[in-house]
Amino acid sequence: MAEDTNIVLEATEPALGNIEVAPQVLEIIAGIAASNVDGVARMRGSLANSVNELFGRKERGKGVKLSFTDETLSVDVYAYLNYGVSVPKVALAVQEQVKQQLLFMTDLRLSEVNVHIEGVIPEKTTQAVDPNNLFDDDDESENGEDK
Repeated sequence: MAEDTNIVLEATEPALGNIEVAPQVLEIIAGIAASNVDGVARMRGSLANSVNELFGRKERGKGVKLSFTDETLSVDVYAYLNYGVSVPKVALAVQEQVKQQLLFMTDLRLSEVNVHIEGVIPEKTTQAVDPNNLFDDDDESENGEDK
C-alpha cells in the first residue's frame, strides 16, 4: 500500500497553487497500465481485493506497491502471466508501459519499475463431451459387442 502523504507535482510555469496527487491514484494508473500489457493474465491481489470483486467492485490498484523517498519514486508490480508468453519480453513491456503512463499522466519520472512475476496461469481447456452420449465408447458397437 502506498504511503499516506500526497505527492506534490512540480510546476515548470508559475501556477496558482500546488498540485498534489494521492499515492492511490498512482497505484491505479500503474495497475491499469500493467494489466493492459499483452501476456499479463491478472495482477496479484489480497483476500480483501477478492471479496470486493465478488461484490462487483473492481480493484484497479491491486498488485502495485509504491515507494516515494528522497524525491525518488519507485514502483513494484506483482503480476501473473499467461502460459506460453516470453517472461522477459512481457516484463520489459510492463516496465515500459508503467513508466510511460505515469510520465504522461503525472509528469513524474520513476527511478525504477520492478516487475515481480508471481506465477503463470495455464489456458483453460474445454473438454468435448457429448451430453447425449456420456457413456458411449468408440470401442463398442451399438448392441454392446466388441468390434
